[in-house]
Amino acid sequence: MGISDRKGRERAERETAIIDAARRIATEAGWGAVTIRRLADDIEYSQPVIYSHFANRDAIVAGVALAGFAELTAALRAARELAGNPTDALERVAIAYVDFGLAQAPMYEAMFVLPSALAFAQLDAPTVLREAFAELAGVVSPFFDEVDTATETFWAALHGLVELERHGRIRPGPRIDRVRLIVRSFSA
Repeated sequence: MGISDRKGRERAERETAIIDAARRIATEAGWGAVTIRRLADDIEYSQPVIYSHFANRDAIVAGVALAGFAELTAALRAARELAGNPTDALERVAIAYVDFGLAQAPMYEAMFVLPSALAFAQLDAPTVLREAFAELAGVVSPFFDEVDTATETFWAALHGLVELERHGRIRPGPRIDRVRLIVRSFSA
């Protein structure tokens, strides 16, 4: 392995350490506690080292979001692969989405709530965003001709459930009943 390979690997490891630290701090103390100074202290790198990897805090949030989309895609894919039929796939993916959003609240917030420069619904969207959308579209497509619009609507409904429950605006008890109502309306 050459010097440039080693340096590239070390750079990727530092970026992962920064993203992991941001995620950990956000989980422990909320996104307001995630600052460049706190990250530098937490991972024992100087602030200039962090800035050499990420232009600002929003870029770090975007890094956490991209990691989150990879995890969400894996969870949705695993749920879909367990399904026995299209309606079952729709329900399993919907449940996996809501479960992910509630179990990974700080990451979900980075993905969908906090400002970032990530391009959504565009041709130049990062691959991992397109893959997550494709998992949702894959379970919606058996029921609709206009797949993109139906997928966006399905996603919006699930996102609404996550955000309302995450902020205590709806009761958590009937979560599965709400998901099943959405699934019935999409699979009818």
